[in-house]
Amino acid sequence: MEYWRWWVVHLWVEGVFEVFATAIIALIFVNLKLLRASTAAVAVIFATIIFMSGGVLGTFHHLYWSGTPIGVLALGAVFSALEVVPLLVIGFEAYQTHKLEQNTKWIEHYKWPLNFFASVLFWNLVGAGLLGFFINPPLALYYMQGLNSTPAHGHAAMFGVYGLLGIGLMLFCLRSLIPDNRWSDKWLQQAFWGLNIGLAMMLALSLIPQGIYQPISALLRATGLPVHRRQSTVQ
Repeated sequence: MEYWRWWVVHLWVEGVFEVFATAIIALIFVNLKLLRASTAAVAVIFATIIFMSGGVLGTFHHLYWSGTPIGVLALGAVFSALEVVPLLVIGFEAYQTHKLEQNTKWIEHYKWPLNFFASVLFWNLVGAGLLGFFINPPLALYYMQGLNSTPAHGHAAMFGVYGLLGIGLMLFCLRSLIPDNRWSDKWLQQAFWGLNIGLAMMLALSLIPQGIYQPISALLRATGLPVHRRQSTVQ
């Protein structure tokens, strides 16, 4: 079950979502003059090559318990970590251009859709990149596979990238349709910070601490050392 679950999840994510996210953000940034077409083309082609040719290899980092050799697991970890690079390249150049044009009226016009796109780039680095690589190495997988460190990576990558991307695309379309006198940024500001801070708190206060505690307690049990347990009040 674990073997096929990781194939389904990662081929779905790497073969569809990552390519779509990179391509659609590149297209929007080019149309907004935040990104050169040449940079966008290189990033999208690079992303497609990594995801389509390396997506299967990137899946290997989850196959510890299927008897996959260490070298194959390491190869999978490398390709999985490379997946965040194209979107970060796009985001970096767009950020540099945005700094030069931040006082222009049209930038203010699309302020909150662009903020949601910026949060997509951030969570792509943190959720898909850092938290993903945190559980990638074979030694980490041995102790951490399927524990709360895995949903920490999954939630940050799925909602942080694709959830916020969907909201940003929706706002981008709505902003183009709704006149200025009927558009209010008040609720969008609260929603933006609420979603991002809430996701960060879920990771920092719940999933990541649990994901670290679980393998430590397992190691202590394996070595015969006592593990502190809080007494339950339920009889």
